[in-house]
Amino acid sequence: MDGQRFDLAIEGMTCSACSTRLERVLGRAEGVAEALVNLALERAMIRTSAPSTDLQALIAVVRRSGFDVGTETGTFHVDRLADSGVAEAVEAALKAVPGVLEVESQPVSEQVVVTAVSLMVPDATLIAAVRAAGHELVVQTASGRAERAHRQTVRERRMLVFAGLLTAPFVVAMAAMFALDEASMWHLPPLLELALALPLQFGVGLRFYRGAVNSLRGGGANMDVLVALGTSAAFFYSLYLLLTLGADAAGKLYFEASAVIITLILVGKHLEARAKRGTAAAIQELLDLQPDTALVRLPDGSVEQRRSSDIAVGDVVTCRPGDRVPTDGVITRGEAEVNESLVTGESRPVAKGEGDSVIAGSINVNGFIDVETRAVGENSTLAKMIHLVENAQVAKPAVQRLVDRVSAIFVPTVVGIAGVTFVAHWLAGGGVEAAILSAAATLVIACPCALGLATPTAIMCGSSAAARAGILIKDTTTLEQAHSLTHVVFDKTGTLTAGRPVLVKIELLAGLDENEVLRVAASLQQGSEHPIAVAFRDAVTERGIEPVEVERFSNVVSRGVEGYVDGRRYLLGNERLYRDKKLDEPPKEKHQGSTEVWLGVSLEGGDALLAKFELVDELRPTAKAAVDALKEMHIKPLLLSGDVVVVAERIGAELGIDDVYGEVAPQDKAAIIGELAGKGASVGMVGDGVNDAPALAQASVGIALGTGTDVAMETAGITLMRPDPRLVAGAVDASTRTFRKIKQNLFWAFIYNLIGLPLAAFGVLSPSLAGGAMAFSSVSVVTNSLMLRSWKPKLG
Repeated sequence: MDGQRFDLAIEGMTCSACSTRLERVLGRAEGVAEALVNLALERAMIRTSAPSTDLQALIAVVRRSGFDVGTETGTFHVDRLADSGVAEAVEAALKAVPGVLEVESQPVSEQVVVTAVSLMVPDATLIAAVRAAGHELVVQTASGRAERAHRQTVRERRMLVFAGLLTAPFVVAMAAMFALDEASMWHLPPLLELALALPLQFGVGLRFYRGAVNSLRGGGANMDVLVALGTSAAFFYSLYLLLTLGADAAGKLYFEASAVIITLILVGKHLEARAKRGTAAAIQELLDLQPDTALVRLPDGSVEQRRSSDIAVGDVVTCRPGDRVPTDGVITRGEAEVNESLVTGESRPVAKGEGDSVIAGSINVNGFIDVETRAVGENSTLAKMIHLVENAQVAKPAVQRLVDRVSAIFVPTVVGIAGVTFVAHWLAGGGVEAAILSAAATLVIACPCALGLATPTAIMCGSSAAARAGILIKDTTTLEQAHSLTHVVFDKTGTLTAGRPVLVKIELLAGLDENEVLRVAASLQQGSEHPIAVAFRDAVTERGIEPVEVERFSNVVSRGVEGYVDGRRYLLGNERLYRDKKLDEPPKEKHQGSTEVWLGVSLEGGDALLAKFELVDELRPTAKAAVDALKEMHIKPLLLSGDVVVVAERIGAELGIDDVYGEVAPQDKAAIIGELAGKGASVGMVGDGVNDAPALAQASVGIALGTGTDVAMETAGITLMRPDPRLVAGAVDASTRTFRKIKQNLFWAFIYNLIGLPLAAFGVLSPSLAGGAMAFSSVSVVTNSLMLRSWKPKLG
């Protein structure tokens, strides 16, 4: 039986030691099959082994580990809530929603206040639950995570200003020490130093003590432990000197060390938080694409405004110039140019008319259109995009798991090094003062914040930039494998070609006229969505020919179709169809690379070929550039097609692909990819149809065109939101640049410690400089990742 997935907002994490420890504890919890904790996103993704796993039990595990689960509160209106029966029904419906923690009814104001776990319960879910109970829930106000995050940012900014004002006198005194000679050196009065340092240490710095206690109580140690130990050493040593020396302590105190460390770390955390919000902006950008309301056209032709969450499949929404399309659907009236850039990455508006599909979040540039809704909620393209981007960001590549193992032992190791540093300086005759300062500097400079942020921030920025370009990456494994591809296999029809073959020639073989053979051929293709079937239907539509009913229809994969029309058995397909059916085969003729389809009839008196149809499928204009881009990356392109060999070879020759396979069945495509993999190749497969699904699954990285079938997109690890094969090279480039950033980030994160730890241990770095270096390391790592946000695929 399938389990559940819980996405929880986690509060209280400060470094990679936190996320690693929480992930380990959650992974060991009863009923949990997998747990992934992302420090940069501040969230945990938990998969359970059974659907009955209690959410409250998971929340309790998080809290026992020293962290908390974020919540959000919304206020809703319900008519007749003063009726006790209505109130009971509404409360019961809301409490039954997974993730809802508390429901409070306010009968007088007809309002209900719902407190739920952040990320888990969208308003639409609550509205649907109450509607199922026979009542309507109307959103009044929502206090979501974004608002709470804003309030927290304001509080932290005020705290930072307060800390800066208290630290400023220390900075002035430190500057005077460097600017003045020893005879005129100026120091703050000892009592004033204490008055400034006390609120900094136990007011502003209380967060570090609280985090350290929670961490130790949870069975681990994090950066808060290091900061609390380092600043406490400097503060309490200075307090000891003040109490024992009195006024003579002037110039001998180190309150400024603890004060500057705390303030610099707050500055670093503030800058880090701002940068992290930038790395997480992609999902919010996608969420913002969905308009809050939409105009729904009623049966009488009038329109009414509804919340987008209240729109159902089948509703017709009207969209004016400048409006965002509120739902996935098909245009039923009107025409317009639609800008889909934020959804597909296509920079130019696309002309749309009746019968064309549109995607929620795209912008109607200049027309009035009515759209019949075809998908809502989790089934919409936008929701699927958000889900894919979130999955890619929360998961961890192999390199991050290695970093997590290092982080798990990093803090205890640093505490041990600090202890050795203290003893060594003391025994070497440096005195208690030098020993404490060196140990404090060692503790502070080694905080593992940068290590924890190096990988997730790069993945967030890289996957987000790819999504904006129309490249959706399903998970981190795919992102990790894409940059190491050695071969890319292309399907032909619909991938390198437009997928819209056109009937260009009919050769009659048995005396029937063109309209009659077309009528039979199109009738046989009525139930198929294959591009060749569409070509036949388009041809009879142009000629005004009506197809007729087919009986005992049969589809033969990669061969053709057969069925009975007017009591006769007809076959329509390639030479292999006739060969497999042991019928008279079409003559072997040398043709110019068009796709040949034969219509035959099987009668008691014998078989007869009635007509030969020639179809041509034009190459996509960007296909050659796509192949050339892969060659520049030293990736070998291959072409596998179910079409006849001569057609496949013609396409391969035009594109410069040397390895071409024609007349390949779906299972054979997967076998060829398996053979390449067996020889050590890392193979990507690009396709768009149901018949490509086995090969997409077999490949190291499956790449599906978003214009293709749902089966192809669900099987593939990467989905291209528009049918541009140049994005294949773009996906490889996005992966390459992302993992290049990860390596750079990890290099800088480790180099800070490799250089800084010895300098601090030998007394070269003061605690204040150590605090600044530690803060700068985190900010530099996140800033380096943010450079990925400007990435765009090269489409030359």
